[in-house]
Amino acid sequence: MKQVVDNKNVIQYAGAFIAFLIGSGFATGQEVLQYFCSYGYLGILGIVVIFGLFLYVGVNFITVGFSQKFEKSSDIFKYYCGNLLGTFFDYFSIVFIYMSFVVMIAGAGATVSEQYHLPVQVGGILMGILAMTTVIFGLGKIVDVIGKIGPVIVVLSIGLGLSALIMNPTGLKEAGSLIPELDIMKASSNWLFAAGSYVGFCMLWLASFMAALGKRANSKKEASRGAILGATGFSLAVLIVALGMLANIEQVSKAMVPTLLLAGNIHPIVATVFSVIVVLGIYTTSVPLLWSVSARFTEEKTTKFRILTVVLALIGIYVGLEIPFNKLVNVVYVINGYVGILLLAAMVLKSVRNKMTSDQPLEKVS
Repeated sequence: MKQVVDNKNVIQYAGAFIAFLIGSGFATGQEVLQYFCSYGYLGILGIVVIFGLFLYVGVNFITVGFSQKFEKSSDIFKYYCGNLLGTFFDYFSIVFIYMSFVVMIAGAGATVSEQYHLPVQVGGILMGILAMTTVIFGLGKIVDVIGKIGPVIVVLSIGLGLSALIMNPTGLKEAGSLIPELDIMKASSNWLFAAGSYVGFCMLWLASFMAALGKRANSKKEASRGAILGATGFSLAVLIVALGMLANIEQVSKAMVPTLLLAGNIHPIVATVFSVIVVLGIYTTSVPLLWSVSARFTEEKTTKFRILTVVLALIGIYVGLEIPFNKLVNVVYVINGYVGILLLAAMVLKSVRNKMTSDQPLEKVS
């Protein structure tokens, strides 16, 4: 039987995948700096690793969401890990997802402060209000909005990275000798662990959201193509931005928002435009993060859902403006990344078990 594939949906799913991962860490350059550039040329190998892992987990999450049609998207954890461990991942991921929303608030505050010299409260409060308002409209609206913004941000980020390379081509050769002398905050003790941790924390973000997307797909092929396109686009953007930052590593190593510094090297107007792009990148991630938490405890579009969303947004704004952005990225993402690696191991084991019993129908989660 021929599987229905709507290319518009494929692009929309890929855009949502990309936009969800962009967030404040990627858009500002802090993730790329701490997880990849801080390890020099070995960080490029780390990007190759995350590309392969994103292909695996992205396709797995969205196609399982399509086939299982979970009543609650968070049931995907029980599907992979069983009731006991699955319940742990369910609640742990919700805590982490909410902590990540707090990081987005801090990132918005840092971006607005660095570019416009305004108090961090301005950017943080505006981002919290924007995210809260969008979430209240529901998942369908979220996918429509972020699915369109994500690819645009990736294209512009790639352009920024290429420009940084072209403007300082010799910088890439010098990066290897400069990095050991710079005090750059690192995500882990080595590049491979950093790559694993990076995918690990992203998995805790993606699991429920991609399962919900998969449930809406017309076919397994449509869902998987969206995830493949998303993983490819995002990994390419990380690679190009990393190369651009390596070419200017001494300059960006101390910056709170490295991408704004690179944009400023081109022209002050470009930095102003890119600051808007960074804020949009933060927005595209903060919205589904906030939605994931509210939808876990209340039914979407209900009064309880709206009230919880408002309360969570207000608390997130307060906490996100109390702790420096780069410290939040380093602590929140790294610690939770290692827990995400355990989920990856559970996924692999589940895939092996399914292949060994491929003649039997997939088990449904009760």
